Amino acid sequence: MYTTFQFLHSYWAYLVLLIVLLATFNALAGLFSKREYGAKDFRISLFALIVTHIQVLIGLILYFISPMGLQNITTNGMGVVMKDSVFRLYAVEHPLVMLITVVFITIGYSKHKKKLLSHRKFKTLAIFYTIALILMLSRIPWSQWF
Repeated sequence: MYTTFQFLHSYWAYLVLLIVLLATFNALAGLFSKREYGAKDFRISLFALIVTHIQVLIGLILYFISPMGLQNITTNGMGVVMKDSVFRLYAVEHPLVMLITVVFITIGYSKHKKKLLSHRKFKTLAIFYTIALILMLSRIPWSQWF
């Protein structure tokens, strides 16, 4: 079961990164080009919200069944985990920052729906999705990706 969820989480992450990049660039392009917000823009931002929430669900399951997640903290103790950069990344930093990332995407998506003007919709999405993208890029375990 662990390997299945690790496989899903690892490969779904590529889709998440691609869609969040697309949604962020779409919001920035819409903001700077001052175009009207349309159905395509709504779908792109919604798809980014959906794929990140699915990734969080997979990641939370993985956190509880992985030897590098909660089991690492309970086995070694928080002091040992925090002193080791690899343990700290997988048990604390990556899960926490990715949860914060999804919170930013969720807030940005929710706030943009309440805006009436296209410029404000794009601005809200651009701000929240850009912050989320930066956070996401900061805590991806790049050594596992390549």
